[in-house]
Order: sequence, then C-alpha cells, then structure tokens
Amino acid sequence: MAREGAIYVCQACGAVHAKWSGQCPACGEWNTLVEEVQAARPPGGLKPAKGARQRGISFETLEAEDADPPRIATGVSEFDRVCGGGVVPGSAILLAGDPGVGKSTLLLQVCANAALGGARVAYVSGEEAVEQIRSRAARMGVSQAPVKLAAETALRDILDAIRREPFDLVIVDSIQTLWSDALEAGPGSVAQVRACAGELVRLAKKKGVSVILVGHVTKDGQIAGPRVVEHMVDAVLSFEGERGYPFRILRAAKNRFGATDEIGVFEMGDAGLREVRNPSALFLGEGGERAAGAAVFAGIEGSRPVLVEFQALVAPSAYGTPRRAVVGWDSGRLAMVLAVLEARCGLGFGDRDVYLNVAGGLRINEPAADLAAAAALASSALETPLPQGCVVFGEISLSGEVRSVGRMEARMREAAKLGFDCALAPNAAGEGSPPLTVMGSGRLAEAVRRIGDEAWSTQVVRA
Repeated sequence: MAREGAIYVCQACGAVHAKWSGQCPACGEWNTLVEEVQAARPPGGLKPAKGARQRGISFETLEAEDADPPRIATGVSEFDRVCGGGVVPGSAILLAGDPGVGKSTLLLQVCANAALGGARVAYVSGEEAVEQIRSRAARMGVSQAPVKLAAETALRDILDAIRREPFDLVIVDSIQTLWSDALEAGPGSVAQVRACAGELVRLAKKKGVSVILVGHVTKDGQIAGPRVVEHMVDAVLSFEGERGYPFRILRAAKNRFGATDEIGVFEMGDAGLREVRNPSALFLGEGGERAAGAAVFAGIEGSRPVLVEFQALVAPSAYGTPRRAVVGWDSGRLAMVLAVLEARCGLGFGDRDVYLNVAGGLRINEPAADLAAAAALASSALETPLPQGCVVFGEISLSGEVRSVGRMEARMREAAKLGFDCALAPNAAGEGSPPLTVMGSGRLAEAVRRIGDEAWSTQVVRA
C-alpha cells in the first residue's frame, strides 16, 4: 500500500502518476516509476506571507544602460570556443558525457587555468573526495592553481558557501549526486535533480556567478534527469569520445551566447587532455597512398573547416540479406546515397555488403558529406582509388544532382594548406579563383565516371 502523499514519478520523462505501474503511460518506458513523497508546499512557492506587502514587477527597456561584463577566459581555448568566446558571467552550463570520457578531467583543467588567470574558482565534487581531486591535479601538473575544493552533496551547504564568498566560477560535479532537504526523494531522482538545478541556476542569475553543472547520461546517450533542466541552463555541452580512440569532441547542443555547431577537439593523454589546434591533420592521420574506398571530405564544424576521411568497403554478401553498417554518419543518408547510386549511376549494391566509417571517431552531420560518402562507395565498388591530393564535398539530391554547399572557398583553403591540389565538388566551387583545381560535377553520374577513369587525375581542368 502506498504511503500517504506518495506519488510516482517517471525517471525518463518526469511524468507524475498517482499509482505505480510497470510501464509509464506517458512515454512507454518500463520500470521507470519511482515513489516520491509530495511536499506540502514546494520550496520557493508563489504563496505570499500573511500581511506581507506585495510589490509590483519592475519592467526594463531593451536598451542596455551598462556595458556587458567581460567573459571569463578559462585558458582552455577549445572550451572557450565552444562557449562562444568564454564563459558569460551569471550563466549556467550543463556538461554531459559518457562515464569515463573525461568530464572531470576537462573541468579540472578549465578551473585550474581560469584560477591561474585571476578568476575566483570553486570546485565542488559529490563523487570524489578532496584527496582524489588533488591526486589528479598533481598528475596533470596543475596543483599550484588557487582553486578552492570541497566534497559536498547537501544543496543547502553548497548554496551557503557560494553566498559567503565572491566566486566568479563554480563547478558542481555532479548534479545527480546533490540532494535538497526540502524533498524526501533520494539523490538522482527527477524531483531532486530538478529542484537542485533550479536553485543553482537561480543563484547564478542573482549573484552573477557562473555555474557549470556536470550531468550523467543514460545508456542510449541522452542526458539523465528531466528535460526541464536543459531548458533551465544557458548552454548544454556534450563531451563525446569513442572507446579505443584518444580523441574527445566537445560539442554545443544549446548555447544562448554563441553558436550551437561549434566543436572543440581534445586528445586524452597521461597528463590530461591536450588541445588539438589542427583537427584536420589529426583526423586524416599519416600520409601514404590512398586505398580504394577512401575519400577525404572537406567539412565545416562550427566556424572552422575540418578534413576527415570517409572509408567504404563494398564486398559480396555471404548471406541472403546484404548488410549495411555505418559508423560516424547517419544510416538514413547512407541508404539514400546507395539508392541514388543504384538508380542514377548504374552501380548495384543489392547483393553486396556495404560498410562506411568516418575515421578518427568523429561524427559528421553535414549534408555536404553526401558526395564524399558516394565517392568512397563508388571507389570501393569500382576498385579504383581517388587521387592522393583530392578532397570531396557536395550535397546530393534524389535526382542525382550535385548541389552547392556553404563556405566552399574556406573548405578548399583548408585543404590547400594541408597539401591537397584538387577538389571533386559542385560546379559552383570553380567560380572565381579557387585555391584548388576544381573538378566540377553537376550530376553524380558524372562524378562516378571520373572516379572510374584511372587517368582522370592527370586530366584535371579548371572549371
């Protein structure tokens, strides 16, 4: 029998139910309803005290009277890039990632470099003891940074400490470990995460201190806890990394003070994370003769061009149903590109397995990668390698047309800096004075014919 005042909250969607059931009626997830005791009155409610004099709302104009305070430069340029040029005072940032990807390592470097730069920084950990943080700081060589450490999970004590001292930046690791004594639910529950995040965000806005919250992720990669937390904060950052690769990608999913398509690239080492200034050279790997099925894609991630290698393998199928496997790219777009190659270019994949991989563990979401994927697939199917100094980019339509993409000149400039001399691209890329020799293709069939011609690399003409 349920306790008096008990409710059941779904840990996946946050829906509230009066009785327990095995499946949440709102989102359909199984075994996610957890019993919680409803508070008599939520903390910070709207009911005014008796006899209190009510005050009206003070409205302001859009015109700013004072200049905006300067952003906090953390000293980690890749982190500052993703934040939009530094951490905005009074902002709240949520950083999430898989277990062991390096969230605590990244934030320890951020707070140590910010403290060395003159910022007043506090690091509050609910998962580690102070000695563990000191040990990691010594291994990373940042022990001398004037960072104030604390190991605490009680929200009230954390808020009192932040109010007592004038901090510029506070890091809380992690929001799932905090608990508020105003609620009877356990730490990590939907109610506790929502209440603790709300109090910290409210304090950040009132006091002007920047708060970075660390969040856990579920088994399918989504940020754990209620989605309302993502709406509360000003920025949501995702720290990604494939197992077996030392590379880590910091990506902004939401940012009220900057672009949402910026990425920061790091490399994990024994002494912490190392910033990668030239991601193109990192993802391309070592030089050498390019094998059939490989195509270098000139992409754009945020404000920077990045070159990455698409690898394709087309092999005879040993079973009745051909297999389609893709890593680092959208499987739906792979199916579309295969259909266009079959219908418009005469290449058959019905009895062959297709494998597509983006080298280096990077995930590509740009439509401009269509032509690079198609070139890698055609190169593998025809067993003809692309020229060593060729990059590929362009969007493919269902009619087989190769369409123009944005910032084509910036893509080609980045390729020219790394020693590439030609580009298989849309016709519009050859307008003006491009830094590379452009093999313009208006149709995908035309690009496939050039790939099949073994002598095409010696017949390059400027479009």
